[in-house]
Amino acid sequence: MTALAGIALHDWRAQGQSFEFRGHAIRYWTAGQGEPLLLIHGFPTASWDWHYLWKPLTAKYRLIACDLLGFGDSAKPRGHAYSLLEQADIQQALLSHVGIDGAVHVLAHDYGDSVAQELLARHHDGRVQLASCVFLNGGLFPETHRPVLVQKLLLGPFGPLIGRLFSRQKLADSFAKIFGPETRPSDSELDDFWRLIAANNGPAVMHRLIRYIPERRVQRERWVAAMQKGGVPLRVIDGAVDPISGAHMVARYRELIPQPDTVLLEGIGHYPQTEAPEQVLEHYLAFRQAHR
Repeated sequence: MTALAGIALHDWRAQGQSFEFRGHAIRYWTAGQGEPLLLIHGFPTASWDWHYLWKPLTAKYRLIACDLLGFGDSAKPRGHAYSLLEQADIQQALLSHVGIDGAVHVLAHDYGDSVAQELLARHHDGRVQLASCVFLNGGLFPETHRPVLVQKLLLGPFGPLIGRLFSRQKLADSFAKIFGPETRPSDSELDDFWRLIAANNGPAVMHRLIRYIPERRVQRERWVAAMQKGGVPLRVIDGAVDPISGAHMVARYRELIPQPDTVLLEGIGHYPQTEAPEQVLEHYLAFRQAHR
C-alpha cells in the first residue's frame, strides 16, 4: 500500500472543469502554482491515474491534466476517427484555455507517451514549447510494443463486438497480467478504473481508440527523430516487469537515444504512478532538480 494519500474518485471528479474542443466536452483539472506541468494519461484509463502524485506535485508546480477525447469523463463520440495528433491538438487547446503560452513540462504515460512524442516533434517544429519531458511505461517504439490480447482483438475485424463485451472482469484480467506481482490494484481501485472506462458508454469506442497502435507505426520516424534531436531534457521512468513496455523497451531506448536518462523500477509493472508513486515522485523530482 502506498504511503502517499491518493484522491478518492468522487472527490477527483468534483474538482474537474470542462472546456469545449471542436464541439466535444473535455474534462480537465488544474491546481498548484509554479512552472506548468502537463500530465497525459494512458489507455484505457483517465487522468485519475495521477491521483497519488497530484497533491505532492501541486506543492511545486502548476498541474494541468485532462481526460483525453474518448476517455474518462470527457466526450466519447461514436463514429469518431480518434487520432493521437488530435489528442496533441487537445493538449495545446487546453494549455491555451488555461492561459499558458510559454514553455511547459510534460509527464506522460502509455498512450500519453505518444501524445507527448508528438508534442516534442511540434516543439522542434516551433509549434509549442516544451521545457522537459518524462515518459512512464509506454510504446515509444512500435518494434518493442507488445500489446495484450484484448488490444489485438480490438484491432481485429470483431473489434466493435470485443469493445462492447469489455467488462470490469476483463479489465481485472488484463491488469493482473500487466501490473507487478506485488502491486496489483485493489478491488476498489479496479471499480474506480472501470467506472471511468464505462462512463459515457466508453467500451463502444474502444475499437476506435485502439487505432493508436498502427498510428504509432506511421509516426515512428518523426517521433524517434524528435527524441534524438536533443535540446529538451528527457527521462524514462519505467516499471521493469511490464510485459507491454518494460525493461525491453528501455533497452531499445538506450540503443536509440543519445545520452539516455533511464530509471528502471524493479518489480513494478505498467502503471508505476499507481503501483509505486513514491518512487516515481522521487525520480521525477530528482530529474527536475538536475535540470534547474
